[in-house]
Amino acid sequence: MADIPSGLLEACVVVGAANEKLREVHQSHQQGKIKELPLLGAEVLQVHAPPFVTKESASSETHGHAPAFSRVQRRRSFIKKKKERAGIANGETAKGSDGGGGTTTEDISVPKDLDLIALPQLCFPGGLQIASEQREDSYHYLVFTDVFGNRTHAVVVQYYRPIQFFQDVGHQNGHLSSSKSSRLYTAYGICVISKYPYYNALRDCLSCLLTQLKPSWMGDFEERVKEFSAKLALVPIPPPGQLHVVFNLRPLQIGLPSREDKDRPAIDLDLHLPFLCFRPRQLLQIITSLLIEQRVVLLSCDWARLTLLAESLMLFIHPLVWQHPFVPILSRQMLDFLMAPTAYLMGCHLHHYAEVAAEVAAETDDLILVNIDDGTVSSSWSDGIDLPDVPLAAAECFITRVEGLQVHYDLEVCHLGDSTEVNARRAQRKQWQSKLNTHIQNITLELIVNIFREVHDHLNYEHRVFNSEEFLKSREPADQPFYKKVLDTHIFHSFLRDRLTRKMDAFTRMELSTRTEAYRLRSMTESPRRPTMQELARKYTSPESRLSKRLGASLPNLGESGASLAGPLRQTSFKNIQVDSGMKSPQRPVRFFKLPEFPPPLAYHYVQNYYQEMITLLGKAISGVASGDSSLLARYHYLRGFVNTVAGKRLDALEDFQNLYKTDTDIFPGELVNALVDSLQEGEQALADRRPEIKHLISRVKRDHERERARHVDEGVKRFQLPKKHMQLEDFVRHVQESGIVKDQGTIHRLFEALTVGQQKQVDPEIFRVFYTFWKETEAEAQEVALPASALEHLEANECVFKLSSSVKTSHGVGKIAMTQRRLFLLTEGRPGYMEVTKFRDIEEVKISSAPFLLLRIPSLKIKTTLRKETFEVNLKSEVDLWHLMVKEMWAGRKMADDHKDPQYMQQALTNALLMDAVVGCLQSQKAIFAATKLAHFDRMKLEVPLMVPKSTSETLKHKINPSLGLTSPQAVDVLLYTPGQLGVSSDSEGDGNPKLWCALSDGKVVVFDAASWSMQQNQVQVGTSRVNCMLGVDRQQVWIGSQDSVIYIISTRSMSCKQQLTDHRSEVTGLSLGERSEKYSPKVAYSCSAEGAVIVWDVSTLQVRKRFRVSCDRLQSVQLCNGTLWCCARDCIMEVWKNGMLHRKISLPEQLCGSPTAFSSLLLYHEREQLWTACIDVGELCVWHLREPTKPFQRIQLPDCAGVTCLIKVKNQIWVGGRGWSSGKSRGKIYVVDAQRHTVEKELVAHTDCVQALCSAEDRYVLSGAAREDGKIAIWKVE
Repeated sequence: MADIPSGLLEACVVVGAANEKLREVHQSHQQGKIKELPLLGAEVLQVHAPPFVTKESASSETHGHAPAFSRVQRRRSFIKKKKERAGIANGETAKGSDGGGGTTTEDISVPKDLDLIALPQLCFPGGLQIASEQREDSYHYLVFTDVFGNRTHAVVVQYYRPIQFFQDVGHQNGHLSSSKSSRLYTAYGICVISKYPYYNALRDCLSCLLTQLKPSWMGDFEERVKEFSAKLALVPIPPPGQLHVVFNLRPLQIGLPSREDKDRPAIDLDLHLPFLCFRPRQLLQIITSLLIEQRVVLLSCDWARLTLLAESLMLFIHPLVWQHPFVPILSRQMLDFLMAPTAYLMGCHLHHYAEVAAEVAAETDDLILVNIDDGTVSSSWSDGIDLPDVPLAAAECFITRVEGLQVHYDLEVCHLGDSTEVNARRAQRKQWQSKLNTHIQNITLELIVNIFREVHDHLNYEHRVFNSEEFLKSREPADQPFYKKVLDTHIFHSFLRDRLTRKMDAFTRMELSTRTEAYRLRSMTESPRRPTMQELARKYTSPESRLSKRLGASLPNLGESGASLAGPLRQTSFKNIQVDSGMKSPQRPVRFFKLPEFPPPLAYHYVQNYYQEMITLLGKAISGVASGDSSLLARYHYLRGFVNTVAGKRLDALEDFQNLYKTDTDIFPGELVNALVDSLQEGEQALADRRPEIKHLISRVKRDHERERARHVDEGVKRFQLPKKHMQLEDFVRHVQESGIVKDQGTIHRLFEALTVGQQKQVDPEIFRVFYTFWKETEAEAQEVALPASALEHLEANECVFKLSSSVKTSHGVGKIAMTQRRLFLLTEGRPGYMEVTKFRDIEEVKISSAPFLLLRIPSLKIKTTLRKETFEVNLKSEVDLWHLMVKEMWAGRKMADDHKDPQYMQQALTNALLMDAVVGCLQSQKAIFAATKLAHFDRMKLEVPLMVPKSTSETLKHKINPSLGLTSPQAVDVLLYTPGQLGVSSDSEGDGNPKLWCALSDGKVVVFDAASWSMQQNQVQVGTSRVNCMLGVDRQQVWIGSQDSVIYIISTRSMSCKQQLTDHRSEVTGLSLGERSEKYSPKVAYSCSAEGAVIVWDVSTLQVRKRFRVSCDRLQSVQLCNGTLWCCARDCIMEVWKNGMLHRKISLPEQLCGSPTAFSSLLLYHEREQLWTACIDVGELCVWHLREPTKPFQRIQLPDCAGVTCLIKVKNQIWVGGRGWSSGKSRGKIYVVDAQRHTVEKELVAHTDCVQALCSAEDRYVLSGAAREDGKIAIWKVE
């Protein structure tokens, strides 16, 4: 069984000198035998760890009438165990006596991860010094790392007490006293250990403890420390988010800040300390040392600085995670750790500097020495430091951001008066520190994003491949030494794993939010990478502006106007950074939950009462949460679930965690809930089986856990490598996709045919190498294309030069022919100039001819256009056949793109043309041109199939978009939903106010388009892994999605994330509908149905079930509300049901269809005419019924050439019908537009090659249709 987590405290350990040693030193000092006070060896004196009370101990105390705080108490005796090293199992105890006043002892194991042997050295890393006078308390911080990389954190306070023995002290008024002249002082170290990095909070807790320990008797020391430890063990850890936990530990009020999200640790330290110690360039050197995994040693005279600086550095490189030894403090006995052969981050005292620099450097030649006190960074092999520089653009951005930081608290509050209340002053300082920490995190995260922003351009997600060579080639030459070292590190490999799993962490969110519009538009195409005219202009306008090419991508406040391409942009942008960095995220107000006053912590019934009081307070907080604040509600449920868990109320805890599905699934503690389920007793399991929600939660958690275990095998990251053996088709597809040349499987199949013409159907690895090399060389040549200013003026900003001929003679002079995705043009030689040959859409004819040259005839290419009378002729010599194929393919692609209103045809044609070029370049044989013809896909389609699009289709079709862009094959469009825009939404608020089109693809993928520009939004939302059946825009803030896995997923339209789920259905959710509101302020309700006939009525604001009932039918498919009744469409019937679930009327299949295997597919309620329209799966007709008397259809509308209907929608006075039928003898997806008054088919639209599966209306101006897998596209139609 997994461990149930405890609270804040993991253990509290007291370390000091042994009594015998102190007595010996004390006596020698009294007798004058020692002149210099010695350093003593420290050892563990006490260990206190939860559980401090149990139900069993409570019952035994009750029978034995032991008081809650007896002077004779059980305590953990670990010294005997340490000496004997005996194998005593957990839970076995041995009684004994320590000879000290009859104290009962009990041997039970200390926490399993606690190393008691090394701990004393770490608590006194400089040794335990006996002193002749009282010294100030001293704090420092520790980090322990286990073999799995899990870290435990600790805060240590060293405080001094006088050494006193009974033979040389007397009693005065009940207090011990001794002669001041002979008094000695010894240090005790109290180490509080926690799984959570609450450094400031634990330090404050120890400060409170010292106020009690200093005036107390030594005899009360152990008891007070134990009570202190037991109190901290009662403190729950706040969940990720905006809810902090606060508790009183007199005289201070202590706060535990929550983690920002589940992927980040809690931050309870001052992140600006490194900026006080180092200049920005030195910080960049240290960060570089970590990113390239060097041996790094921190040095300081102050032990506390070592850990605080080391922990800050770990946060600065987030989300990259340090994979190597992390020991911020080394005692003098541990310095040999620095000889470790691996990378590490360690720290030691500054007075070891010379020793470390000399002896360790003799063994390891790559040691980075970081002197915190002097703010210097050096290497062991030289006075300077030889590290690669952080990429220049990222470094300059970081330095400028840092210069704008205000890191001095006194400057912030110099205009304020001082508070007379200590907790008020502390709260003010913490608020300032929290804001500063957030700003620093944003700055360091932006640095990491700027360094690794373009990594995802070189990832292949399907095969988990990173093309490191191509990534390196795309870097600036000055930045390549840095990347060469980083790419081979463990830390980067782990980072790649997260990118390949599409992890939505802080890095991904910032990278997405700071993409430029130009980048987003470029990512909307599948065209091979080439520099656009805009980038070329930037490249050749000003040498210094080359720097801003990538820097600009990280600055969201930069426009894409022409002015932004000039060199001075960098400076003006930096000025804006300090004011508006573009990294602002909406900060939810922080809430505090104050714990009740601590009870006597060592009595079971008091502790249980304390937990009950906390549960009651959380219940009141839950009931007081404002409607709609599901995020805060989730935090309270999480916290109450945690408290119920430690209080032993497992079923109540599971109920709280179940509520997280409805409030915020992001913080659902899967491991904790799984441990909770495993710990259920037999009786509890029986009770859980009687509570459907908990029973469903248990089965779901177990299922998810098994799935996670099956998926636990780490899928590594592969580096792209050229194949070494012959490839059949399947291997060839994989290697081409891994190379990043093209993803589409159909195109790769044609490429395979081209490379295997006239031979066995397998590709030689040498042929693949030559093909790949030629492709990459062509890509590199395009980067160096130098166009004159006259050419740049004529080309559009996003045009790219994809092919450039050699110098040739043309009918308009000598020059080079250039091809972009839109046109052909001539770059004239001599005086550089530009002459447009033709746009591809204007071509009328392309043919090969020959031109006379002396006694020879030179092969030439003739291009006739609709805009010129004369034919353009170019003597391409040996290149003529290739150019002929390429131009014809581009022409055919352009014509198909225009006819079908689908720009992707042009992009595919361009890819085909470039592949032809690479095939001819790599084969270099007689059959090369014939092989290239295998890739002339659109030219062949033009010859084989008439490209005529029906006139009604062409006039009505506005545009086509591809939701499967970037995928290896088309995906079926299962559901479409349009949500209107929101006027008045400011640009700096989360999300935007544009209308959106939601498109559900297979396997739970939901793609979102900006319906203002029909461009794909950058973030794809994943809702489970099953098919989506229905979607509903409930209000402007949320979209509900019903899935085949029986869950309703709720997506926030602002954050575009899915954090809430409704899990009450027990089979696939098939329909969603919004209820009618009887009054303006009546609660909004929604209806959902599932396949087995269950209907649930939801309160939209609270997500609570208001009613549920079941209807009897064969697969319930949808529900709609009309005039106070619910209409349910099933396969075998349509039912009108009252709101209480009682059946009112039932409509069966029309008589003429009763004997056929068909079924209802959809219904449409036409309220204004009191009509019901129905359609069937395999029948090409519509039935129209009267709502008052739906005994039989009064009208049947035949749909020409229709094989079945899948969906119906009403738009204005028209009914749009989606289904499948025949066109030109082939099965096609068809849309019929029916006049709702005359019941006649007005239009028959054909724009999909597969069945139309989804229709939706965009404010009655457009209709959008989505097709099944073979087509996989969305068509946008104009409504008349």
